[in-house]
Amino acid sequence: MASTDTPASAAPIAMNYFAKAQSVKPPLIANENAFLGDVASSDKIDPDKPISAGFYRLEKGTPLVYEYTYHEVKVIVEGSFDISDEAGNKVHAVPGDVFYFPKGSKITFTTDDYGLGFYCGQRARNGA
Repeated sequence: MASTDTPASAAPIAMNYFAKAQSVKPPLIANENAFLGDVASSDKIDPDKPISAGFYRLEKGTPLVYEYTYHEVKVIVEGSFDISDEAGNKVHAVPGDVFYFPKGSKITFTTDDYGLGFYCGQRARNGA
């Protein structure tokens, strides 16, 4: 049965593949120890409702305080973070933990060694 949303003559849409994306250190974005890099974004094909995904790495040193101007989900994939918010919540985050940061939340990230998270945010590429 054909979908009523897509014409039968529409060309297939190809997926995108990013081999070993986790192994590339993202660019420095803040302080001496906070790195972030978008791997994929939908901003070119859906500019009204873009999403971007990539990796965030924090190394031991200056805490990063970040106020979200968009909604984001983050999955901890390596190392650990200590994450807190202005509401008084504090979590020692380890691989497998998942966070949702609502637009407007102000979050503090610290680590004793390093932490690596994979994120997906409701924003255009390089809009963090």
